[in-house]
Amino acid sequence: MNIPNKLSLIRIIAVPVILLFLLPIHIFSFEPEAWNAFVASQGKLIACILFIIASITDYVDGYMARKYNLVTNLGKFLDALADKMLVISVLVALVQIQRLSSVGVVLIILREFMVSGIRMIASANGNVIAAKMLGKIKTVTQMIAIIYILFEAVLLSVFAGVTNSQVYILGIGNILFFICVIMTVVSGMDYLLKNLSYFRESAS
Repeated sequence: MNIPNKLSLIRIIAVPVILLFLLPIHIFSFEPEAWNAFVASQGKLIACILFIIASITDYVDGYMARKYNLVTNLGKFLDALADKMLVISVLVALVQIQRLSSVGVVLIILREFMVSGIRMIASANGNVIAAKMLGKIKTVTQMIAIIYILFEAVLLSVFAGVTNSQVYILGIGNILFFICVIMTVVSGMDYLLKNLSYFRESAS
């Protein structure tokens, strides 16, 4: 396995670690109070740092694969899978802690299901579809929104004495999330329209 693929695997492995610092532990009656208190106070910052590192590996593995001609079908699959796991898991966690609306997250998840379905049909025809520019822009907007929202706790603490600071800080996060949802829908429709031929081939 080449280095870009290993970086994609590292990104996948990072997902449960990020969730560990983002979500309090509630397993039936088992609730470690000290750990959950730490997660509530410092968890988002640690999750944010880990998410940033994972996001950087997304850029690095793509850069290395192109520069050293290490692009493989496995690499395309792992890269797309790692991106989806990283983004969707954190978004769902943010819904669980009541920071995001489930509506936007559901739209993002539905888009990923649709794209995965098209890729499965293409794969059955011997083709592997790589990420397009709109898809990459979508991923960037998602990661920017998530990083900002995870960093909000720090901003709220720094600007605690500023009038209406909470409204502005959370408002910026909401705007960034709205932008990433719009880009997700737009890139999904673009992906669907550009790959309708696979549906025609499968139906014939």
